[in-house]
Amino acid sequence: MTKTALVAGATGITGQAIATLLHAQGWRVLGLARNPLPLPGVEPIAADLTDAAATAAALAGHRPDAVFITTWLRRATEQENIAVNAAMVRNLLRAVEPADSVAHVALVTGLKHYLGPFEAYGQGNLPDTPFREDQARLPIDNFYYAQEDELFAAAQRSGFAWSVHRPHTVIGKAVGNAMNMGTTLAVYATLCRELGRPFHFPGSAAQWNGLTDMTDARQLAQQLLWATTTPAAANQAFNCANGDIFRWRWMWPRLAQWFGVEPAGFDGSVRPLADQMAGDAPVWRSIAAREGLAEPDLTRLASPWHTDADLGRPIEVVADMARSRSLGFTGYQATDTAFFDLFAQLRAERLIP
Repeated sequence: MTKTALVAGATGITGQAIATLLHAQGWRVLGLARNPLPLPGVEPIAADLTDAAATAAALAGHRPDAVFITTWLRRATEQENIAVNAAMVRNLLRAVEPADSVAHVALVTGLKHYLGPFEAYGQGNLPDTPFREDQARLPIDNFYYAQEDELFAAAQRSGFAWSVHRPHTVIGKAVGNAMNMGTTLAVYATLCRELGRPFHFPGSAAQWNGLTDMTDARQLAQQLLWATTTPAAANQAFNCANGDIFRWRWMWPRLAQWFGVEPAGFDGSVRPLADQMAGDAPVWRSIAAREGLAEPDLTRLASPWHTDADLGRPIEVVADMARSRSLGFTGYQATDTAFFDLFAQLRAERLIP
């Protein structure tokens, strides 16, 4: 029998990737979002997860076998982040309880589990790299922990299996996404080419010289599906990265070459994209009009603040994947190819020229 998946956050980078994979694997896919987009093979459900009654009404009559939680909201403080994001998980899982159909719930969080929340990101006494899933929570409030606690409580009530997935920076396509390094760098490179600017690395010496990894949305989707369908993976948390490691001093010239711009590496000064791109919205609008691009609003494509946070970190960040590897997850994706595939998709869909 065809299984049904409910993807919360179906318009985001991870949500689109898992919805696409599930559809290709023959699942019926329900795509929940505040403002659903038309996605091939996905049945849209409009719901605001901050509204418990509206969420319950939108999901009444649906009987998902698996639920994938790939959405979150950012607020001004971590206490507000905790309140709103815990409520979203709680409201969603309460809404599917009456159907008594869910066998597995997968929650996507990230490496802020180890690095701390926005207010204290990369600060204090952090665990050693590579980060491992059995490391204790940091002694600080974090909305990822609140989301997990809601998941654990619901699993205890309803008896479903769960998995938590902690990707590093995710490479994938989604317009309007709050954390989108791949598209941000594509837009930045396009602006550098248009204006004759050097393609300056915006981050820190630690990131330029140190080892790091990233996560292709397709790799994350594969792990989500694997955990959902593998009994040995039940009730565990998993890091998720591509499987390769690199240094930005190696990657940066490769990205520059794809766009035909001159790379400028770390020269001792941090050059945040938020500063470099501060006045570029009119330039992007002009490029979009001239090239017939699908999105003229720079803020819908680029998230400089997030890319600055990742590339400006003062520490090396690498995630260990031994737990899922030991249980049979063998997915691998070269990170430079992940970037190039994304850039080609953005160009094909007229999001960059």
